[in-house]
Amino acid sequence: MASASDGMNYAPQGKPDPVVKPGEFCFAVAAMDHGHIFGQTNGLTEAGATLKYTFDKLDPDKARNLADQHGAQHVTDLDVILNDPEVQLVAAAAIPNERAPLGIRCMDAGKHYFTDKTPLVSLEQLGDVKAAIGRTGKKYMVYYSERLHVECAMHATELIEQGAIGRVFQVTGFGPHRLGPPEGRPDWFYKHEQYGGILCDIGSHQIEQFLTYAGCKDATVQAAKVANYQHPQFPELEDYGDCTLIGDNGATMFFRVDWFTPIDLRAFGDGRTFIVGTEGFIELRKYVDIGNPDGPGDHLILVNKDGEQRMDLKGKVGFKFFGRLIRDCIDGTETAMTQAHALKAAELCVRAQMQAERVTD
Repeated sequence: MASASDGMNYAPQGKPDPVVKPGEFCFAVAAMDHGHIFGQTNGLTEAGATLKYTFDKLDPDKARNLADQHGAQHVTDLDVILNDPEVQLVAAAAIPNERAPLGIRCMDAGKHYFTDKTPLVSLEQLGDVKAAIGRTGKKYMVYYSERLHVECAMHATELIEQGAIGRVFQVTGFGPHRLGPPEGRPDWFYKHEQYGGILCDIGSHQIEQFLTYAGCKDATVQAAKVANYQHPQFPELEDYGDCTLIGDNGATMFFRVDWFTPIDLRAFGDGRTFIVGTEGFIELRKYVDIGNPDGPGDHLILVNKDGEQRMDLKGKVGFKFFGRLIRDCIDGTETAMTQAHALKAAELCVRAQMQAERVTD
């Protein structure tokens, strides 16, 4: 597992908590362009899923290594995966603008699809995905890892559902990331058409959390900005972005995302979320507790009628999303995340990107 200092390849690991028997739910990995695929694979296998195949058209060695780790079969033809009736779900972390076409191909072949965020990069792709869902009845599910694979973020979800801070009316999110040396990133990372823009990419995490924590079904983008402040050698890169949203229930959000994490920070970014309710507030320190040398992250601070509480949640909450996703695919339910929620977050990050004002460098 890559450490939390390596954002592109960070793959959280949890305790095994299987919801199916070995071989009962088989899946395949079909694209490994982003390292998040390792987190997706960890989550599914820890929940009992069986990895049967791996495939990557650009880096077969990477796919072969993953297959060897899980006792799976590496294949060089995607059709092997698509034609196998035992494969119920395809997990992928393709280049962002290729995620929707790959997902539609998988769904048309009768497979559920589990893609890394951002799941699509245009409203046209959104329409195509919705049409595929309608004709196939398959799931197009999204790995919004900054909530789904962070224990303090998942515990915040539960606390809010329990009414710990009353009605949530404001969420503020910070999603800084470390860029690292240019040679550590693939070419597509610097091409706007392929990665979709910073609000579409990193911003998707923030918007998904807002919809979840504030209980919104929809939202409007009030304002958005992007810039390239320090990387003129990559003119299509946006190294900064921010956005303000208003939810359909009156809740609001502001978030900031950037590529300016200093090289010496222990984590790839000081990801934080502040959630304010009518009866208290929550702060999440996801990946690092700055100023605390023993604080690796996963800290939740809760202030409400019961006073002040600081919770170290590393290794204590687990990652229930993956088991629920597996059961949803088998049972036809929506306990992990609704399809409407997954696609609404995707839609809003695309709209934020489209509306964003380019700040003068």
